[in-house]
This record gives sequence, C-alpha cells and structure tokens, in this order.
Amino acid sequence: MEPILNRRQEELVAMVQRDGFAAVEDLAAHFDVAPQTIRRDLNLLADLGLIRRYHGGVKAPSSVENLAYTARQGLQQAEKRRLASLLASHIPDGASLFINIGTTNEDVARALLDHRGLRVITNNLNVAIMLSNNPTFEVIVAGGVVRGRDHGVTGEATIELVRQFKVDFGVIGISGIELDGTLLDFDYHEVRVAQAIIEHSRQVFLAADHSKIGRNAMVRLGNLGSISAWYTDRQPPAPLLSALIEAGTTLHIADAHN
Repeated sequence: MEPILNRRQEELVAMVQRDGFAAVEDLAAHFDVAPQTIRRDLNLLADLGLIRRYHGGVKAPSSVENLAYTARQGLQQAEKRRLASLLASHIPDGASLFINIGTTNEDVARALLDHRGLRVITNNLNVAIMLSNNPTFEVIVAGGVVRGRDHGVTGEATIELVRQFKVDFGVIGISGIELDGTLLDFDYHEVRVAQAIIEHSRQVFLAADHSKIGRNAMVRLGNLGSISAWYTDRQPPAPLLSALIEAGTTLHIADAHN
C-alpha cells in the first residue's frame, strides 16, 4: 500500500532532501509545532526510507541510492497528477512517443488514456500495461533486464530498441536538478536509456515536481539544454530560472488552480 503523507511531512522531506540535514528543534520552529510532533513525523519518514535519523536530527538518504519505489509513489501525489495532466494536454492524438521509467511518468501515462491513436515505446512495464487498455494505442515494450522493484527495463537491448525509432516526443523523469540546470539520477543504466530517448526524440518533455530541485544524485544525465520543455508544479528559484532561459527550455507550471 502506498504511504500517504500530510502536507507538513511532504514539505519536511523536501527540506531535508534540499539541505542534506536538519535538526529537530529547527524543524519544529519552522513548522511551528512541538518537537514531539516532529519526532513522530521523523519516525514515520525514517520507517519509509525517506530520511535517515541521527542524534538530534535527520539527514537525506545517500546520493547513490534512490528512495524505494513505493515511497516515491506516495510523495507529491497531487503535484505529480497536475503536472502530468498539463503535459498530456500538450501531446496530440496520433503522436509517437517514448515514456521512460518513473512514478511521475506513470501519472503521465494515466493522463494520456483518453487520447487516441498514440504509438508508445516504453521501458516501463507499469506504463505498458496501463496504456494497453486503450484499444487505439500501439504499445511497444523495450527488451532488457527487468528491475523487480519498479518494473523498469534497462540494459543494452533496451538502448538498441530505442535507437531504432525517431519519435515526436520523449517523456522522461529525473531524480535531481541542480541550480545550474544539471540533471542527475541514481542509476547509470537508467540514465543511458534516458540519454538514448533524448537523442531519438524530436521534442523532450521533462516531468519533475519541485522536490527534485537541489536533490543530490551521483549520475549526470545531462543538462536543461537537451530538454524542450519542463513540466513542474512551482516556480523554480532564480538561479534555475536563469539556467532555463539560457538553455532555451520552455517552463510549464501546473499550479493548484490549473
């Protein structure tokens, strides 16, 4: 079952991911709640693998390992749905597209179900099963090694299949975005597939909510210069906005009023 976090808990995770660490007293002051309330939040979040406890505070998980798939499903759910809906509205019926691994990409796939005549190539088995329910779609699944934790497919066979196509849109996610526009992820094999998708797409749409900004991960995918449009849920900070302008990447913000 997916974990359901309240707004304070989601913001707490985002703060720790952004800053790397936080003290219990500082978190209690920031959210204007008792330290005991924060400690209960931290115990829950640590049990879910979203943070790591240490004496007097918490720190972000390692930059070499992503959060568990079920934990990622429970984070920023409303934000992911909004930005996924906005992205899907910019993909016309009859288009061809890649959809990569990631929980946000699965929300994009769900938002595409009312389209007609899409041809989709994906290395995400969850996406393939979901989209195959639309009889007007043609869904092509990449071969390769299946990851049990999230049903993503990676490897040389995956990359070779991607390279056989040139599609209208490539839809990718990301684990971290630095303020200079560098795109980061945790899995080298997944990054290689994403790079092939970027190379073989006429337009590349990045689906990533605000919690990815400033988040650490060790594998460099590229930078915003390779992205046609970024779909997110909040205005990025000024340095990242400057990087977007320099890269020529279009920004689409799906706020709560969309």
